[in-house]
Amino acid sequence: MSSNFNTYYENIDHDFWRKLCVEQGVLRSYDKGDYFIERGQVGRYIGFVKSGTLKYVAYAADGSESVVGLEFAGEFVADFPFSLYGKKSRVSIVAVTPSEIYCISAIEVGMRMKSDDELYRVVAETNVALFDTTYNRYIDLHVKSVQERYNELIDKYKDIFLYFSLKDIASFLNITPTHLSRLRKS
Repeated sequence: MSSNFNTYYENIDHDFWRKLCVEQGVLRSYDKGDYFIERGQVGRYIGFVKSGTLKYVAYAADGSESVVGLEFAGEFVADFPFSLYGKKSRVSIVAVTPSEIYCISAIEVGMRMKSDDELYRVVAETNVALFDTTYNRYIDLHVKSVQERYNELIDKYKDIFLYFSLKDIASFLNITPTHLSRLRKS
């Protein structure tokens, strides 16, 4: 995987999060289809993905699903920052492949950041980085062609079709699976 699939990762103290989760968390296993976080629930964990892939899924009022994020081994996974504050998640985070994740209690991290200046700083920086990534993806939906967004996705992760379904990738790109099939052929 390219080290910058999720651009937020370049702008956070990932060594801090990895160390916190690995050293103070618990290694949990998730089967394909298991929820790391389920929409409407408070996220219990902040995690560092040891192995596997996950997707963030948002739901429309009619129940239709949209894939709004992807995570890979070596990345950070959470409903961030909402789980830190005990707020219900608006997305589900689902294991796409069997996954092992070092998990630390989100509530514990939320409580600790009140008295730990370094943790508070890292959380604040992570919030800014995640906002930046989300905002850039939103802008890209409006200013880049589908072909440009597809090319960037493939450049960042050439093997993405090995881990995610055509339907999930199309949803992430905000296009139909048929349109994605045409892009792949060209």
